[in-house]
Amino acid sequence: MYAYIKGELAEINTDHIIIESGGIGYRIFIPGQAIEYLPAAGEVLKVYTYLHLREDLMILYGFLTRDDLEIFKQLITVSGIGPKGGLSILSALNADDLRFAILSGDAKAISKAPGIGAKTAQRVILELKDKMSLEDAFEKKKEHTAASSSAGSQLKNDAVLALTALGYSSAESLKAVSLVEITETMDVEDLLKAALRHMSQI
Repeated sequence: MYAYIKGELAEINTDHIIIESGGIGYRIFIPGQAIEYLPAAGEVLKVYTYLHLREDLMILYGFLTRDDLEIFKQLITVSGIGPKGGLSILSALNADDLRFAILSGDAKAISKAPGIGAKTAQRVILELKDKMSLEDAFEKKKEHTAASSSAGSQLKNDAVLALTALGYSSAESLKAVSLVEITETMDVEDLLKAALRHMSQI
C-alpha cells in the first residue's frame, strides 16, 4: 500500500518514529540501530515502509534503505518469524552483517537478537541461505567508493574460493576473509595470507 513515506520527522522514540506528511502523523516502527542514523526532529526524512495488516490492527514498519526493507521481507517469510522478530534481528544486525551471518551459518550472531533463540536462528539460516550469495554479501557491503567496493568484492570471492580449495569450510573461509581489512595495494595472494593468519581465531 505504501512504498515509502516522506515527510517531517516529528518524533523519535526508542522503538518508533512519527513522520508527519500531508497533515497526517504516521507511527512507524524501525530497527533500534537505525535511531543513530536519523536526522534531527523537524528535518525531512524518507522511510521505506512495510504495512502489516491484522484483523484489528495496521502497523507500519520502516527502514532507511530499500535494501533493509527487502531483507526484512525475506526474514518474515521464515516460519516462526513475524514482523516483530524481523525487526528484532535487524536491530541486532544490519543487512550486510545478517547476510554474512546467514551465509556463514553463524546462528550465534543471529540469536543475539532479543526474542530470537538458537533454533529460530538456525531456521533463518536454513530457509534463507539458498536465497543469498557471496556476491550479495560482499558487493552490497559498504566500501569507501563504488570502484573499491567492486574490486574488494572480487578479491574476497577469489580468496574464499581459494580457502575452500585448501580444505577449509565455506563458513570458516567467509569468517577469515571478513576479518581482513582490504587495502588498495592488496592482491589475492596477500588477502589469502592475511586470512590464513586469522584462521586460528575461528
